[in-house]
Amino acid sequence: MAFYLCSSPFTLFHDRLSLCNSLSSPRKFRLRNVNHPLKLSFLSPKFRTTLHISNVSLQDPIAQEAHNSNATEVANPQNPVEKSSSSSKSYIWVNPSSPRASQLRRKSYDSRYTNLVRVAESLNSCNPTEDDVFNILRVLGDKIVEQDAVVILNNMLNPENALLALKFFQSKMKVKREVILYNVTLKVFRKCKDMDRAEKLFTELIDRGVKPDNVTFSTLISCARIASSPDKAVELFEKMPSFGCDPDEVTFSAMIDAYGRAGNVDMAFSLYDRARTEKWRIDPVTFSTLIKVHGQSGNFDGCLNVYEEMKAIGAKPNLVIYNTLLDAMGRAKRPWQAKKIYQEMNDNGFSPNWITYAALLRAFCRARYGDDALNVYREMKEKGLELNVILYNTILAMCADIGYAGEAIEIFEDLKNSSTEPDSWTFSSMITIYSCSGKVSEAEAVFNEMMEAGFEPNIFILTSLIQCYGKVKHTDDVVRTFNRLLELGITPDERFCGCLLNVMTQTPEEELSKLSHCIERASPKLGHVVKLLLEEGDGSENFKREAFELLHSIGSDVKKAYCNCLIDLCVNLNMLQKACELLELGLTLEIYTDIQSRSPTQWSLYLKGLSLGAALTALHVWINDMSKALESADELPPLLGINTGHGKHKYSVKGLATVFESHLKELNAPFHEAPDQVGWFLTTKAAAKSWLESRSSSELVTA
Repeated sequence: MAFYLCSSPFTLFHDRLSLCNSLSSPRKFRLRNVNHPLKLSFLSPKFRTTLHISNVSLQDPIAQEAHNSNATEVANPQNPVEKSSSSSKSYIWVNPSSPRASQLRRKSYDSRYTNLVRVAESLNSCNPTEDDVFNILRVLGDKIVEQDAVVILNNMLNPENALLALKFFQSKMKVKREVILYNVTLKVFRKCKDMDRAEKLFTELIDRGVKPDNVTFSTLISCARIASSPDKAVELFEKMPSFGCDPDEVTFSAMIDAYGRAGNVDMAFSLYDRARTEKWRIDPVTFSTLIKVHGQSGNFDGCLNVYEEMKAIGAKPNLVIYNTLLDAMGRAKRPWQAKKIYQEMNDNGFSPNWITYAALLRAFCRARYGDDALNVYREMKEKGLELNVILYNTILAMCADIGYAGEAIEIFEDLKNSSTEPDSWTFSSMITIYSCSGKVSEAEAVFNEMMEAGFEPNIFILTSLIQCYGKVKHTDDVVRTFNRLLELGITPDERFCGCLLNVMTQTPEEELSKLSHCIERASPKLGHVVKLLLEEGDGSENFKREAFELLHSIGSDVKKAYCNCLIDLCVNLNMLQKACELLELGLTLEIYTDIQSRSPTQWSLYLKGLSLGAALTALHVWINDMSKALESADELPPLLGINTGHGKHKYSVKGLATVFESHLKELNAPFHEAPDQVGWFLTTKAAAKSWLESRSSSELVTA
């Protein structure tokens, strides 16, 4: 093998003796005479190792002058080849078997650099005291050059000791550009995400009269970015002009990210527009921030636009970009787009990580894509990825909302067998699932488990328990749970009162007074309306006025639930007139909209979203309206239809369509389920007219 001593791109070859002489004395020497021209072909590059001629001892400085000093002449001035090579005084061949070869390796700059790195490593691990740091650095000797200081600081990771090292170098040497030492020290703070020390050092730099440069600001700005201090990045960026520094496109691109994170969306997008115009290079982190900013402002189309623009300019998305997009599409409740992006991610060779799966799980759960969410959950388990309690709660809440009781029980058991601890929301979801299914003993078992785990019941859990007891007609348990809520100092809200009202629709008539008393204590205004409904019989102007005031005053999220329950209660008590009055109030207050529609070809009744009692009342009103039309000699359209929707209740095998089919048969109504339109019951003009006329005749006979 051969070694090189190098300080220029040219190489001369010498024998062993010449090498030794050249290293031991300044005398000139010549190549031995040979009978044939010098041949180099036998020295393949793979057999060459390069050694730089330089001062080696850490006690001696490596000044640039050393590289350009009067090196020993090694070429024969009479030989043109040698003369050409000797002009650089750089490369000479070293026989690897030479006893000086190992010494030369130790004296090379590569070796010196390695030693300087070791000094930095010692500084990283030593005590953060001036004595310990200075003792390690004294090995450098008294004549320290700027290059040594830069190498050591650049390889440090300990911010506290880096400051002490900087202090040592400042006391031992005079540098031409002191800002360089400050910059490499700031890079140490950037590695450690230590923005506080970075700011203090910047203040010291200014106080010492050192002028910061672009590197100073770009290092500080990037430190602020990774330390999650975007406001400080913005502050530093806006200081640059006052120090005569002009940001380059890299800094501008970084500031798109910083302004976005700091909440200054207008400035972020202004810089982004400029970036597109001037074709700056934008890093993936900045694109990710732009997507996130759009998502946080609800501009989900903007997220996709940034993604498409990114691909259009040839920038390749990374896993962070894909994860950010998936999260945005989840919050947008666009699971179909989440699926598409996930497929693109896989097609581009990226493997999903925990964050990917978490974003997908949230997206599918929010959109109630139950099967897709369960597939993601199972894939995570297969890959050994643990869910945290938030993800468990997300999927359990979805199961509760869509009635996946069996799947929820399986997931709950898996949670308990994992390292994750359930919280109050976990127990709340399970109690809700059992309550909606009417499984009292299971709901009570989970409730007791929750209490043993140290969690106090909240209003959501108690609401679920009341719903459960109401479903199985355990009225006394409903009252007991209501009293417990008051004892815990929990104030009943509108949803809780709506749950009590719903329980009343399932309670035997003889026990209604027990719940009426609870409702009156929870909400005096609602209690007064319920009392009027129960006591004043069918039809009352006072009831209608009080019901109007109640429905007008409550929150929009509970209006339909209240109105549905009050109508159901009226239907259960055979108070059809009050039920019709409540339906009319619901239409007046736009709680119900578009229940009826009329066109020249079809009259339709839309019942989707109504409770059974409200749907039956709406049907009664619609039939009356058609009868009045006949009496007024109005023509019925060729087709009449009732749309119940095609779904079923999530915790019941029956849906509105099933119940209505039975009810229409009881009325002998000529409506039949359309084979090609699920949820539609249709009849013709002739059949409807004949039926309505027969009903009218029957009512006259009965009267």
